[in-house]
Amino acid sequence: MYFAALLARTEDGWEASDTELDNVETLADLADLAREAAVEDDTVVALIEQEDAWFGVVRVDGEDDPRVFLSNAAVAARSSYGAMLTDELLGRDDLDADDLDALDLDGTEDGEPDRDEDETDGSAGISVPHGPLGDARLLEDFGVGEKDLLALEGDAVGEIAEALGCSDLLEAVR
Repeated sequence: MYFAALLARTEDGWEASDTELDNVETLADLADLAREAAVEDDTVVALIEQEDAWFGVVRVDGEDDPRVFLSNAAVAARSSYGAMLTDELLGRDDLDADDLDALDLDGTEDGEPDRDEDETDGSAGISVPHGPLGDARLLEDFGVGEKDLLALEGDAVGEIAEALGCSDLLEAVR
């Protein structure tokens, strides 16, 4: 089961809203969703987690390209939304519409076997690393440094919201 929230930066702090990812099939879709939540083109942070297995942070600043961080790429790659973000980070943008239609994006990917070696995509042959992937510095200017982000476990989304000063807002939308 997934939890996703958008944290929109405002002059007075942050606004939080939970979000459904049902219509999100690409990082561009997620960025568009974040931009819709933005206040005057300010920063929006999308937080996604799957049952403490992995978490992702997507930062959107106005019309700039989104910045992405995944806590564990190999684990995330076995879930629909995590695979979408992993593919983007690894440059696997050559999926055709049939491949996207085959994805089950309802968050019910439970029961898939764990693998001890790097995951590979049979069609692309690109290895997915175990561990973090992406821009671990994407929240440094908000007080969440690279070391802090890399050390998060358990309720990482809650800890990020606490560091940003909006944990009460996040809990209200959980």
